Amino acid sequence: MTGARGILPSPMSPALFRTSAWRDRRERFGMLLGATAAAFAVEGIAAPKVWDQVLVTALLAGTLVLALWAADVKPMVIRVAAIVAAILLAVSVAEAAAGSVDNAAVRLANTLLVFLAPPAVVVGVLRSVRARNKVTVEAVLGVLCLYILLGLFFAQLYGAIDRINGGHFFANNVAATPSDCVYFSFTTLATIGYGDITTAGNLGHTLAVSEGLVGQIYLVTIVSLLVGNLGRTRRAEP
Repeated sequence: MTGARGILPSPMSPALFRTSAWRDRRERFGMLLGATAAAFAVEGIAAPKVWDQVLVTALLAGTLVLALWAADVKPMVIRVAAIVAAILLAVSVAEAAAGSVDNAAVRLANTLLVFLAPPAVVVGVLRSVRARNKVTVEAVLGVLCLYILLGLFFAQLYGAIDRINGGHFFANNVAATPSDCVYFSFTTLATIGYGDITTAGNLGHTLAVSEGLVGQIYLVTIVSLLVGNLGRTRRAEP
């Protein structure tokens, strides 16, 4: 019994606390991936109606808070981000109550929400790798979240530019609806390039090419590197 008791970790042992903390962080990144995928799906399917866009803003606001929570940042930072997210959500609700559908203010608010989430994910992934001294499942979940967030960020950016520019971001008078922006963004990020929707003007061309480059470089370097080294312990430097 003594030997068996010695094998099992004590309920108060540091090893048990570390295991619990790592499992908790993995669950947080799993929740973040689910929220990010939900935001992608809803915005890609939802019609450009008043309250549909409020739902999109709410999902993006929740994704930002989850990203900071998964990164285990200071509670004060999470509270400040939650206040900012609440203010931006209130702007979206106010615009919806006024009957305004998918205008520049809502697009800019959504762009800001998505812009703030990726840095938190990067911090969380780096902390996970350093703490465990190896590539973990939560790190892989984090880089997948980051990939989707990049696509959502460019989608919001395209829509914001379209609204500010008077509705001329896409060529051939194609309306930059939220679903079309998501569709164009992810086909560009994945370098599929169907060609049914194209950008108009030098700014749109440059942004689309930049997104394609980011998507390709990200997949062949960051994602492939982490997935290829999943579970491998990093060698200590001499």
